[in-house]
Amino acid sequence: MWEPDGWDAKWRIGALVPHGDVGPESELQAMAPPEVCIHATRVPFGAIRAGGEMDPTIPLAPVRAFAEPPHVDDATELLAAAPIHAIAFGFTSSAYVIGGDGEEAMLQRLRTRSRGLPVVAPCASIVEALRLLGAERVALFDPPWFDAELNALGAAYYRAAGFNVVSSVSCALPSEQSTIEPSALFEFVRRQVPTKAEAVVFGGNGFRVVGVIAPLERELELLVVSPNQALLWGTMQAVGARTDSITRYGRLFASP
Repeated sequence: MWEPDGWDAKWRIGALVPHGDVGPESELQAMAPPEVCIHATRVPFGAIRAGGEMDPTIPLAPVRAFAEPPHVDDATELLAAAPIHAIAFGFTSSAYVIGGDGEEAMLQRLRTRSRGLPVVAPCASIVEALRLLGAERVALFDPPWFDAELNALGAAYYRAAGFNVVSSVSCALPSEQSTIEPSALFEFVRRQVPTKAEAVVFGGNGFRVVGVIAPLERELELLVVSPNQALLWGTMQAVGARTDSITRYGRLFASP
């Protein structure tokens, strides 16, 4: 008799996202099965303006600041006051800048403000996914607004985690979130990925990526992992939710 109203969600995941970016929660909700609901909160990010406008490349200082107190810590505490089950940190590039140890220290700090709820980050989830699926040679593709320095920091992050980064590039596409088209991204990656790669890894939670994951896996016969895909997988794993009902967004969700 009654129409669905969202109140019967089994799992509620909170997402910390840059204040002017709708990309992370858009992709998370698109992938989430019916029993999972995404609840995002905004965190100030100094490199984005009203309407989601950014410069062609983002500077490192606000990227680092996004992961530092007080804003993200306060947002975590407010988000954790809602009846949610876990918190997803929807921002890739801070891990590039602060490194794996800094990322873990940030997560530990945020967990002190989360009422004991799991707090999960995208790069750490990508590392876990690659290890689980046995991929060692990765090709890293970052969004066009990541400059050469930030892209190099991303490659260094994955090398420090023990992976062989066989190529690392910021995609030569328009440097504006709303202009990224899946067809153009698919063609760019298809042409650029080295034959020796075992996995394609994307950077940037605001990068429109998840729609091309499954087509790229079919075309390249490689594992493809993106920040929001790995973030949803890692967060669902953290609360004990099954992920194998997600069948349209890559091999990762079929993993135990």
